[in-house]
Amino acid sequence: MKITGVLDFIIYWSIIIMPFSVAIAPAIANIFIGLFSGAFLISKLLKKEKISINKTILLSFICLIIVSLFSFINSVSYSASIQGIVKLLKYLLIFVICSEEIKDKKHIEKIVFSVFCGVSLLAVDALWQFIFGYDFIHRVALHHNIGIPRASAAFPNPNLLGIYMAAFIPLMAGLTILYFKGKNRLLMSFLTIMALAGIFLTFSRGAGLAVYLAVLFLSIAGKKRLLTSVLIAAFLIFPFIMPKDIKKWAKEVNYNPVVFMLNQDRISIYSNTINMIKHHPVIGVGVNTFSRNYGKYKTESAEKYAHTPDTIYSHNIYLQMAGEVGLLGLAAFIWFLFLIFRNVAIAYFKLKDDYLKAASLSLLACIFAFLVNGLTETSLYNSRVAMIFWFLIGVSLSLSRLGVNSQENP
Repeated sequence: MKITGVLDFIIYWSIIIMPFSVAIAPAIANIFIGLFSGAFLISKLLKKEKISINKTILLSFICLIIVSLFSFINSVSYSASIQGIVKLLKYLLIFVICSEEIKDKKHIEKIVFSVFCGVSLLAVDALWQFIFGYDFIHRVALHHNIGIPRASAAFPNPNLLGIYMAAFIPLMAGLTILYFKGKNRLLMSFLTIMALAGIFLTFSRGAGLAVYLAVLFLSIAGKKRLLTSVLIAAFLIFPFIMPKDIKKWAKEVNYNPVVFMLNQDRISIYSNTINMIKHHPVIGVGVNTFSRNYGKYKTESAEKYAHTPDTIYSHNIYLQMAGEVGLLGLAAFIWFLFLIFRNVAIAYFKLKDDYLKAASLSLLACIFAFLVNGLTETSLYNSRVAMIFWFLIGVSLSLSRLGVNSQENP
């Protein structure tokens, strides 16, 4: 086998295994990212090929990197900011490689299977942890907050498990709702319900809301009236069937929906972050230096909600991005997201294969869920789960090329 064939083999299978490996440990996931990144770059050099990703999308991400470089002007730690740029380049490689190296429907199917395995494993692990007090992968102990036991499975805390599950459950739910039939639908429905049980055991409100909205979007898009009605009814009934400890806590905060979703500490963090943005609105305080700067921008009025540490993340990806790279950097990111959503929507209408059409809509719901969850979590700034987002972006973009190919080869 030629060297290029070996490199293609490494890229092909590393992309497939990567989403499953995130469920086990970040080190394993980074090994596979390193493998397909190195193999991709070497292959491009040997074949003398250019990167073929959508140029406008690439430009929007480069703009984010450029603004991040300008933010060095205000950085309190050049080493931390350099690490931030390295992370951005890593994420660029992830979505560029996935968008270009996913070749056909079979490759997509294998990736989806890998995702299903990862989500199912974590769902079982969460249930195991809830029953026996520890997970069976890393023996992580069950967490407890406001008197409620919360599962984290193989992740350090429940919210990180919630981010992983919320990012991938819409893919399972979407294919179940929009594509699978008969026995396959029954099997997928069981796996999806099991995954939903896993995310429920995290008691992560942001993740739960993200999955709910994503599945509601899929049911409406798929014109599933009965499921849509059930989802709306469930939303209305849920306040009456919440666990007793959650009801008690909701009463203690006077049923304030903002406090219920965010907690007092997040309200303080958000207020302090807005103060940070006011002081450096254009290019921020420096990429990857939020926690190093946070203590400087704490205010008495914000801290009245809850005292927060001097070093902390924002628990909101948009506020943290605006704090680090300013409103200019946030605008570049929003432009990038707009182009991604538009690209996937166009691909959806071009695709002829029913499976790929369902997958494209489901992947769009996955990205949407990640972004919704990002309203209450710093998911883009946690190295273990951030890679999921860029992986989803890359897989979604690959469908655009498959849509063009399907038109050329009916």
